[in-house]
Amino acid sequence: MLAIRLPEEIEARLDKLAKQTGRTKTFYARQAILEHLDDLEDVYLAERRLANLRTGRTRSLKLNDVLKAHELGD
Repeated sequence: MLAIRLPEEIEARLDKLAKQTGRTKTFYARQAILEHLDDLEDVYLAERRLANLRTGRTRSLKLNDVLKAHELGD
């Protein structure tokens, strides 16, 4: 179960859409979450990896070195 508070403007838009289409507000909220959750996860993962690179907790590798290590280079 999830309960969310939305700004009045967004709530009104969602309510209007639901009434116009005969679907529920829950349907559209669920659709929005499902469509954007992967993107949000990717952004946070990228930010965490970048922070780790900047602080020296992880290091980057040259593409040619990775290709050679896996016998994929020329």
